[in-house]
Amino acid sequence: MNRLMLVLLTALAPIAWGTTYLVTTELLPPGHPLFAGLLRALPAGLLAVLISRRLPHGSWWWKSFVLGALNIGALFPLLFLAAERLPGGVAAAVAGAQPLIVLALGALVLQEKIRPLTAAAAVIGAGGVALVVLGPAAELDFWGVLAAIGGVTATGAGMILTKRWGRPDGVGPVAYAGWQLSAGGLLLLPLTLAVEGVPAEIDGGAALGYLWLGTAGGIVAYTLWFRGVQRLPVIAPGLLALLSPIVATTLGVLVAGERFTGLQAIGLALTIGALVLGQIVARPSAADARRSRRTSSAAALAAPR
Repeated sequence: MNRLMLVLLTALAPIAWGTTYLVTTELLPPGHPLFAGLLRALPAGLLAVLISRRLPHGSWWWKSFVLGALNIGALFPLLFLAAERLPGGVAAAVAGAQPLIVLALGALVLQEKIRPLTAAAAVIGAGGVALVVLGPAAELDFWGVLAAIGGVTATGAGMILTKRWGRPDGVGPVAYAGWQLSAGGLLLLPLTLAVEGVPAEIDGGAALGYLWLGTAGGIVAYTLWFRGVQRLPVIAPGLLALLSPIVATTLGVLVAGERFTGLQAIGLALTIGALVLGQIVARPSAADARRSRRTSSAAALAAPR
């Protein structure tokens, strides 16, 4: 698979996640962010494990739970809490801080060199989404903003560890995503039952919303996302995450009737420009290329004959 195709497939994940905010506010019962996160993670994770017929082994039991806690267990409830307390575009736009977090953690943990143009792309992206936040619909609830920042920080750390630990030989991306979704869901289960319980009513719209989040936003998105994180320079998927606020803001305007101003248009233009610039200047290092070849070789050996 060439790099352009890998980038495009990885981009489908944040595009799907950008729909989360509209689905949450328009379809799901309010006041149950933990339950929403649980239904998004656990059924999809167990299904992925069942399809792949692979369980973690050795150190990958605890690694899966650490990654599941960061990428799923912490992210999901914070994500849905932010979606409930902020307008859709604002909640997603806070994700603009993620490339900066990933850039800093990548340099600290992975010793990845920070390129000036890559840093510029991250700063421009953060500035672009800040302009979106400053639109007239930006009713900034303190706890909503704090939840959104906490979510992107957790998943930023999860991306770095996903990159550092890689994937076991012979384990495909579906199984790998399933381990994390299952682990995150299991961590959410007791917390959900203790704090929220089950919504009093789940109508047809809510059932459809949960199904969408668990499939397109769960098993499919995370399979594509983790594969991209492992094969691309870490800042590349970090910048692709900017697609989430773009999609969420667009849907907020087109579907939810949120206002859209010239200032927000400038912000979106800057965000798109930063995303494109970042993908152009982010080139795989020699270590990334070797890791990608090892992953491809392992997948080929594991394929049925």
